[in-house]
This record gives sequence, C-alpha cells and structure tokens, in this order.
Amino acid sequence: MNRFKANLPFNVPAILFVPTEKRVKGVLTKEYKEKANIFVSFKTFGGTESNSNGQLVIENTATVQTWWNDEIKANCRLKINGVDYEIIGTPENINMMNQFLQFKVKAVKGGA
Repeated sequence: MNRFKANLPFNVPAILFVPTEKRVKGVLTKEYKEKANIFVSFKTFGGTESNSNGQLVIENTATVQTWWNDEIKANCRLKINGVDYEIIGTPENINMMNQFLQFKVKAVKGGA
C-alpha cells in the first residue's frame, strides 16, 4: 500500500474553535472557544453552486488537510485569514494511522 502524502505543505495558520453547549432561558446555544493554533493546507475550488428558491447560490467551500488532532471534530470551526469556516461532515482519519486529517469546510456567514 502506498503511504499517503499531503498534496500541499501545511503552511496556512488557522485557529481551532471547539463548541461548548449551554442552556440560556431553556434554549440550547453553542459558544465557540479558542482551543489551539494549527497549520493546515487550504485549497478552494471557487465555491460550490446550488439552487435555493430559484436563485443560484455559491457557497465558499474548501478542502483542508492537516496533522491528526483528536480535538478536531465535525462540530468545530476554523478561523483562517479572519473568516470563520465550519467543518462539513466528519473529518477523515487518512488510512486510520492517526497521522493526517482531511475534511471539507464552508464559510460561516451572518445575516437573516
């Protein structure tokens, strides 16, 4: 079996945010706390197109590779260049070797 090699160097600094849940007036809310500074490879493909109510919507998505870290989970966020990204799906532990992770992210945008 060939060993996995990262496509790009891990030279993009990112901040990992891990959620904590608490109840405020009976409503479960998430609060993101800064957990660690990590380095990743960050590759965008011009976004992902989809239709929403007859409108073409382009979501800002990217593929991220980094060193394996058991704190990185599907509900975490990354901040890269001042933009918050939410992890889509479960991060893939490449070859189950606890060496590399790969996952997709999408930009978190505010608004109505």
